[in-house]
Amino acid sequence: MTFRGPEISERTWHTLNRFGLEDQYAADHNKCFVKIRQAINESPDSELVYALSELSYVEGKKAERSGDLLHALNHYGIALTNSYDYLFSDDLQITRNAFDPQFRAACDLYNESLEDTLRILCSEHRIEPGSTYTISTPDREFIVRTEMRGKWKPEEFDRYEFVSDFDIETLNNRHTTYGLGVPLIAVRKPANKNDSRERYYPSGLSYAVSAMMRCSAGTSESGTSGKRAGESTTCVLEFFDPLEANQIEIANQWVPLETDLTTPLAYFLDSPEFRKRNHATEGLLDPDGSQERRGIYMLEPYDPDRIPVLMVHGLWSSPLTWMDMFNDLRSFPEIRERYQFWFYLYPSGQPFWISAQQLRADLAAMRGSFDPSHRDQAVDNMVLVGHSMGGLVSRLQTMDSGDDFWKIVSDQPADKLKGAQEDRVKLVSTLYFKPNQSVGRVITIGTPHRGSDFSNDYTQWLARKFIKLPQMFVSTGQRLTRENPDFFRDTKLLTAVNAVDSLSPKSPIFPVMLRAKKSPNVKFHNIIGVLEKPPLFGPKSRKNDGVVEYASAHMDDVESEITVDAEHTHIHMTGKAIFEVRRILLEHLQDIDAHDRIATGPSEPSVHAADAYRR
Repeated sequence: MTFRGPEISERTWHTLNRFGLEDQYAADHNKCFVKIRQAINESPDSELVYALSELSYVEGKKAERSGDLLHALNHYGIALTNSYDYLFSDDLQITRNAFDPQFRAACDLYNESLEDTLRILCSEHRIEPGSTYTISTPDREFIVRTEMRGKWKPEEFDRYEFVSDFDIETLNNRHTTYGLGVPLIAVRKPANKNDSRERYYPSGLSYAVSAMMRCSAGTSESGTSGKRAGESTTCVLEFFDPLEANQIEIANQWVPLETDLTTPLAYFLDSPEFRKRNHATEGLLDPDGSQERRGIYMLEPYDPDRIPVLMVHGLWSSPLTWMDMFNDLRSFPEIRERYQFWFYLYPSGQPFWISAQQLRADLAAMRGSFDPSHRDQAVDNMVLVGHSMGGLVSRLQTMDSGDDFWKIVSDQPADKLKGAQEDRVKLVSTLYFKPNQSVGRVITIGTPHRGSDFSNDYTQWLARKFIKLPQMFVSTGQRLTRENPDFFRDTKLLTAVNAVDSLSPKSPIFPVMLRAKKSPNVKFHNIIGVLEKPPLFGPKSRKNDGVVEYASAHMDDVESEITVDAEHTHIHMTGKAIFEVRRILLEHLQDIDAHDRIATGPSEPSVHAADAYRR
């Protein structure tokens, strides 16, 4: 429970009475505080230190409510430094008891006084890590040095918001840890357009940050050390990345940080910038119009040492569909230590094989921006997670096309194709491809590996009425068919196919995909939706998720396959599916680590975890 005040606890009244200070506090609290400080310096007492912290916090609240921010800042500073003193001073170690409710109350006092201090500072200054601030109050002068502890650049953030100001409505679960510090939402500054890497970070992106204040012992007027932390006038304000560390070392002990990974994510999902990009319907109905938003997006800083998990949405969807899984997966320390999560946004109204070709190009461009020398080994162990049609897009990244895909459209060799160089390259690159060697594992969820009865005469007719075919795709196909009469078997695949058409069980691409040669280094996993009570109107079989039949979703070449009682659009949001993805990611780590041990030998252990903080 968070300490809210401004009420003085019965235990603090008892302490004032025991030291003969109750009347003094009622008459003049400032003189009372001076006497308490003198008593603490003469004979340190944990009850007295706590009482000073609580009383100062109460006075700070009174001053803030009356509009006297300088006095409020002064009292919050006293509460902050003395609660820190209570928690970490060596000479209170014998009397300090972590099982005493007062200990937890001291933690709450520290967190509340730090948050209220930061609120005042943020209202009067633009807090920038790496800067030093001098704060003058009627009682004393504070010097606050700010430092960043993470992979961010000090100048990266535009502003900070307080987690406690927001409620969560967009995500199912809230993931926090309890300890010391103030969870914040750090909002990134607008992108630097001169940096090619910035296009992978969406505008308005916000990160989780935990602020912590260290209060070192002061120095006496004679220059000798010895003043208590409660008398400190110099503090260090640190900003920690909870993905990097949820424990820090203070006074030779590991202290848990108060963190909140979910609220900053929810804040971003509710931002105008995200809403603008997250138009699933536009991606379905107008593939051309949404091409400019197509791409790989990162919601946390690129890390060369963490394995990418790329999540690929399905038909009439967007990256928003992954946020519950993303939020839950990174709540596990063993996952967030070793993995980073990326999201692919693409126009879902176009045929899925075009999206697969674009993803190949986008992955290559991303690697060129962040790791042009291909030195980041973690990227070569990438995991793809695809829902529905996104599973087909993902699987196509692991296949060697040979001539099989080309033969779907023509019996003649590709080198005899006539037309503009650009047109020929577009078509050939869609049908001729090699496995992406960076992909090590693929997880498909509710994927119609043999097509879906959802794509039938009626839905195809509707789709042709409402979905604008990708103009680039159509124009290229029309030009090539005109210049190559009798060259193609079926020109419809080149000029008149949208995403719904492409998912038809009659599509000739599915048999080719099923027998295509796949990279021997990739492992596959499958999660299938099977409703216990399927809807009356849906696929013919009783074993289905309302859109995809079990017979279409099932695969024989997988390492694992489970079923989930969920509708097609919600399979990947269920706890069972998310926990299965976690299991697979841990299995992926075991395989990688086993390979590393064999490669390095017993005398050269492979190191993965950072040493700076405990996670």
